[in-house]
Amino acid sequence: MNAVNNQTELNKRIQSEIDANPIMLYMKGDRTFPQCGFSARVIDILEKLAVPYETHDILSDPELRFGMKNFSNWPTFPQLFVKGELLGGSDIVYKMFESGDLQKILKEKNILS
Repeated sequence: MNAVNNQTELNKRIQSEIDANPIMLYMKGDRTFPQCGFSARVIDILEKLAVPYETHDILSDPELRFGMKNFSNWPTFPQLFVKGELLGGSDIVYKMFESGDLQKILKEKNILS
């Protein structure tokens, strides 16, 4: 399979995962053992908000790790998706949390009560 077909299939896989989970976090490690401080920071925020979310460890899936950057057009990890929309990485999510904008978005999308 050529690179274009590989990326197309990977994009379908990623989109399916994002569609199936209202909050999807692509990160280094997983929720119980984040492998970098940036991923740990986003996990901490999601845990504080007590919202349901899923994670995917990009370190254990090299195809995803490189293909994700093409899919989202975002160069770094973690990448937080809420109801299909990329919100951003650790710094953006942290600023949104601190300002209350993240909570507002989660309420608007019926994820946080």
